[in-house]
Amino acid sequence: MLRAAITFFVIGLVALLLGATGFAGLSIEIGRWLLGVFLVLAVISFIVSLVTRGGPPKRLM
Repeated sequence: MLRAAITFFVIGLVALLLGATGFAGLSIEIGRWLLGVFLVLAVISFIVSLVTRGGPPKRLM
């Protein structure tokens, strides 16, 4: 997801340099949404890993 957000930002910057401001704005907006979703999911994953952490995994022998 982070890779897709960076890709949309790059596409938006290239479109802006070429003069396609409408397409650039749309691409950058999609990139911002994807970055926001990525950050929310990363924080949720971090919190869940802190809550469910029960120590090191047990080895079966």
